[in-house]
Amino acid sequence: MAQIKKNRIQQVPTKPGVYFFKDDAGDILYIGKAKHLRNRVRSYFQQSKHQSAKNVSMIKRIADVEWLVVRTEVEALLTEANLIKQHQPHYNVSLKDDKSFPYIRITKEPYPRVFITRKIARDGSKYFGPYTDVLHLRRSLKAVHKIFPVRSCDYFIDDTSIAAKKVSLCLDYHIKKCQGPCEGMVSESDYNEMIKQVIQFLQGRTKDTEVYIQEQMEKASDEMRFEDAGMYRDQLHAIGRFKDRQRKVTADFEDRDVFALAKEEDYGVAVIVRIRNGRITSREKLSLRNLDESDGVMMETIITRFYLESDFIPKEISLPAEPENQKQLIQWLKDKRGGAVHFTIPQRGERAKEVRLAFQNAKLLLGEWMINRKKRRELVPKMVNQLQEDLQMKVPPRRIEAFDISHLGGTNTVASMVCFVDGKPRKSEYRKFKVKTVDGIDDFASMREIVHRRYKRVKEEGAGLPDLILIDGGKGQLSMAVSALRELGLDYLPIIGLAKRLEEVFVPGQSEAQSIHKQSPGLILLRRIRDEAHRFAITYQKQKRTDSVTKSIFHALPGMGEKRVQKLLSEYKNVETIAGLEPDQIQSDLKFPKLIAEAIVEMAIKNK
Repeated sequence: MAQIKKNRIQQVPTKPGVYFFKDDAGDILYIGKAKHLRNRVRSYFQQSKHQSAKNVSMIKRIADVEWLVVRTEVEALLTEANLIKQHQPHYNVSLKDDKSFPYIRITKEPYPRVFITRKIARDGSKYFGPYTDVLHLRRSLKAVHKIFPVRSCDYFIDDTSIAAKKVSLCLDYHIKKCQGPCEGMVSESDYNEMIKQVIQFLQGRTKDTEVYIQEQMEKASDEMRFEDAGMYRDQLHAIGRFKDRQRKVTADFEDRDVFALAKEEDYGVAVIVRIRNGRITSREKLSLRNLDESDGVMMETIITRFYLESDFIPKEISLPAEPENQKQLIQWLKDKRGGAVHFTIPQRGERAKEVRLAFQNAKLLLGEWMINRKKRRELVPKMVNQLQEDLQMKVPPRRIEAFDISHLGGTNTVASMVCFVDGKPRKSEYRKFKVKTVDGIDDFASMREIVHRRYKRVKEEGAGLPDLILIDGGKGQLSMAVSALRELGLDYLPIIGLAKRLEEVFVPGQSEAQSIHKQSPGLILLRRIRDEAHRFAITYQKQKRTDSVTKSIFHALPGMGEKRVQKLLSEYKNVETIAGLEPDQIQSDLKFPKLIAEAIVEMAIKNK
């Protein structure tokens, strides 16, 4: 294997770009960037006692390396961040809840909307965030709608829709919460002038907003528009109340973000304090896992991931340590901001106090996280903890979802999914599936279809993902399930196959079964879950077979429409019961014609 890697390394180009380490199954283990790709990749395979434990573990699993050449180091930095966010490789730093951070979005429309979103649309819209403190986020958006008459509807409004009168004024207009752009009650230029004030407000520059509203109030008063003047007065009061909630920390009015990082074991919490106009406007946090890098590398990762989707970057960023690739980071942030950006690493004075304040927040949040983690670990049943050890998983598999396929000679093929949480069945989350795309006997293709359908829906609904997926079957079924997950971008989820014959456990990328003691509580738990999935699948398959047989029998008889079949089956338990009846009884009980009653009994006797 080492010789193969060496030959492959010689093919790696010497240009800047991004590299991907993959295992035997083709799954991405790690994504990195480099100014000189070949030198960086080669460094992993050189004999060195300074390799970290994480790198040693990863190198053992590397079967191939691929790369993506880019034009500049800055482009490599950005490409790496986007790909890590998309693929979430096992050996990269894991950013907890990375995919669900909310933002405030200002749409790119003639009459923009302002709302909370968790999805980034590349359509020219502006995004403010990310916000990790949802309470502060909602408070900020509530203040925006209280201060500014921004429309709250979802319609697309432009000159054409106004002329066609597609949208009518709603209650918001009549209670002065909207200026009525839908019917042309405000010009596009005036509305967008207000949106500029919204942007300044979200950037923390409330002074500019106050001056603007004060001018509008005085103008309305001079023109004897007293109702409008009263509205502007209320807006000024709302800004004042919003500012009162923000802590004043300095007389220095330079906008800046202050970063800090607290670490313990391979866990970390980064805190970002936003300071605008001398006030703390928000405190965001990022929870990090799988830390095994220098502080400089960690700061680079945190800065890149935090500003990846944000449209507002301050001129000054205070840091506790110099980030790796500082020059490239600053160039990227300058391009994104459209203006100068500089990093400071304060050692004394007010700036240093702010960094210490951020660090104390990070330390407290990390301590809280570690305490909760310890409590959760103590609550995990011993069987689950043993299974974690048996499979060498990073976290205990508290939620396990298991799949099985069942059919009768290739007909009525169905599948089951059972869910166990902390070693106990959660029957409310069991699911049954009809196999739709596979004809005949093909357990491999059926498994792929069901796993794909299950997790495509989970992904679309944003529901919780399992800690472990269990497939009833060996390497073939497992391989097809992994293929389905890979297509969905979920191949990082832990998944195993449990073969029936020798109770062997298989994991992706390894040809040999795992060496787990047959009496291990972890393996006993897996067998219990697998057997429950099998029972649930068999039960559903029998039900389908019974329904199919029953319906096909009596629907085929002349004179037996849907209502008569339903009446027959609701009166008598099954085909065997009907076969034991006399036609006269059916005729008497159900008021069916004599010929139809005789045909029913005859059909039941043939098929019982």
